[in-house]
Amino acid sequence: MPEAVVVKETGGPEVLEVVDAEPKTPGPGEVLVDVAAAGVNYIDTYHRAGAYPLPLPFGIGLEGAGTVSAVGEGARAAVGDRVAWSGTLGSYAAQAVVPVADTVPVPDGVELETAAALMLQGLTAHYLVTSVHSVREGDTVLVHAAAGGVGLLLTQLAKARGARVIGTVSTAAKAELAEAAGAAHVIRYDEVDFADAVRELTDGDGVHAVYDGVGATTFDASLSVVRRRGVLALFGAASGPVPPVDPQRLNQQGSIYLTRPKLGDFVATPEELRARTDDLFQAVLAGALDVRVGAQYALAEVRAAHEDLEGRRTTGKLLLIP
Repeated sequence: MPEAVVVKETGGPEVLEVVDAEPKTPGPGEVLVDVAAAGVNYIDTYHRAGAYPLPLPFGIGLEGAGTVSAVGEGARAAVGDRVAWSGTLGSYAAQAVVPVADTVPVPDGVELETAAALMLQGLTAHYLVTSVHSVREGDTVLVHAAAGGVGLLLTQLAKARGARVIGTVSTAAKAELAEAAGAAHVIRYDEVDFADAVRELTDGDGVHAVYDGVGATTFDASLSVVRRRGVLALFGAASGPVPPVDPQRLNQQGSIYLTRPKLGDFVATPEELRARTDDLFQAVLAGALDVRVGAQYALAEVRAAHEDLEGRRTTGKLLLIP
């Protein structure tokens, strides 16, 4: 029987259980996929902990890639198709039933593991640099956690659009990764005040955009380094949620924009999803985008994957390999 990870009660990584699941059958408009790799993301930890409540019990994980093994009625797909997806709960599994409208084809030359690593984090990086703040030649942007899964992709995509990227990291090894990805300046926030460092690097002007997936511990300082009419994009809360904000602070900072985007609003149609993934896959095929997989775990090691992610012991993307 195929294995799957389920959550029967919310809590720490110890609540993640690997169980034998009943074989699945795709319904109308769905495909059954033999999962080659499933992505591990911070949102999974929020689901597991109950911060984003879901009806119990539930299968966990939102993204993956694999090969279609069965096709439901009306689904425009074929057995043997290589596909990837994000947004389908229960992806930490040997088999997943996925709405065909949520899948994208994985082109020849792109490994399934790479495709799985690109879906949620790659799409997030893509919409941040193209839609939330459309990065232009000559922009200066600040990327927090620049050696993380999203951070490394954000850095590469922003640089490719002509930006000067300032990244923040916590270790020398992570600094090397961020520099290799194209960061012009890397700030060790464990050694210096990153806001002071950013102001010095920008001659006091601040940055055109801050991409902040950290949240509570970085928000106030991030806000302070956005230049007039710039953007603070708060796309995650790895350190916890940000307390309520007085909008007057945005006025005082220089008529800046604060947004809390989520991926679903930027892949709202199959066409938009396909366009964004096509951009990412073509960049991989052209050698213009390096997708770093920091660690791979068996399904049985899922607790360790969550512990490593929450303990900030990781770089790049984490994958589960059924």
